[in-house]
Amino acid sequence: MQHKQTDWRSSAARRVAVTGLLGALALALSFLEGVLPPIPVLPPGAKLGLSNIAVLYAVQCLGFWPAMGIALVKGVFAGLTRGGLAMLMSLSGGFLSTCVIFLLARLKHPRFGFLGLGISGALAHNLSQLLTASLLTTPAVAWYAPWLIGFGVLFGAVTGIILRVTMPVLNRLLPSPSVDTEGEAGSIPSDGIVRPKEIKSGGREKWN
Repeated sequence: MQHKQTDWRSSAARRVAVTGLLGALALALSFLEGVLPPIPVLPPGAKLGLSNIAVLYAVQCLGFWPAMGIALVKGVFAGLTRGGLAMLMSLSGGFLSTCVIFLLARLKHPRFGFLGLGISGALAHNLSQLLTASLLTTPAVAWYAPWLIGFGVLFGAVTGIILRVTMPVLNRLLPSPSVDTEGEAGSIPSDGIVRPKEIKSGGREKWN
């Protein structure tokens, strides 16, 4: 008779709790970004993207939909604190960057660790925000594209490095040592690359 799996992935309550913690972390980082002085060469309202650390972690350890939920909460928070335009820009950037990170992390032959995923997510976020701003305000904001690309690479790399450094602390919240690439929960491997295939041997899961 098989014993019922008891790891935390079988507990919906714990999964919701961890999603809530990551959402709170994203809001705290968003608030911190809001009180920092603006960078002159960036469009009005553009931020460093530190709150994407929570989304980057969530999209790998919790799955696609919890990460999208965190991006939604961030967008609503931006709307409440900075207005409707800020909310639309946050939502567009958050949704696209989450999709990009999710797809790149689950390539058949992954080449993206924390650094690559952080940069890719930041570029997708910035370019989506730029497109949204140009549609809702004026096409002239397209002149900010070179700065947004450059800062996207820089701050995306910072995001990936910070997540790599803080990963051991975050992984203590997730007892399971595995990552389910179908969107279920698990902790992130030490190199930051989610492998798409697993080989089960002797009751243990090993990466290809």
